[in-house]
Amino acid sequence: MEKSKSSRNKITAGLLAVYLFVLTWIILFKMQFSFQDLRHFTDFRGINLIPFAGSVIKNNQIDIGEIIYNVLAFIPFGIYISMLKPNWSFLKKIVPIAGVSLLFEVLQFTFAIGGSDITDLMGNTLGEMIGIGVYIVFRKLFSTKANKILNVLASIGTLCIFVLVLLLMIGVIRYGNYS
Repeated sequence: MEKSKSSRNKITAGLLAVYLFVLTWIILFKMQFSFQDLRHFTDFRGINLIPFAGSVIKNNQIDIGEIIYNVLAFIPFGIYISMLKPNWSFLKKIVPIAGVSLLFEVLQFTFAIGGSDITDLMGNTLGEMIGIGVYIVFRKLFSTKANKILNVLASIGTLCIFVLVLLLMIGVIRYGNYS
């Protein structure tokens, strides 16, 4: 039983590493395949410390889509942390993920590759809390099999993301730069 739990934790840690790599590629590298392509996103450095203002305002309206994407992007993080550290308190799980989100915002500002926005930080943290809630529900429904089921679902999701990225790369190679 202990060996099975250890191998499940290794799978979860591997899936978390892939997830963090993809998240970094999306947030910091703006899904570009080369640093040359990233130049379209550089030289923008801004900080918004007012929630739901600034970068999420488009055509004088709040861009709900951007907020939703931020929430959705961080749900897996809450699930993975909960799977790896099920005995940690809710607050102890939030701290590392909020820290990673803050790090992304600081790096975007530092390298002038996007705006640092408190709304993003709030959305990311909300997504993480939802992920922790999803894990709690799975634990209640499936008890000891929750991690196994979540690893299978995460593996399928990771495979789908890999296929989508591969198709995107093929499209860029075949049809040139899409910008």
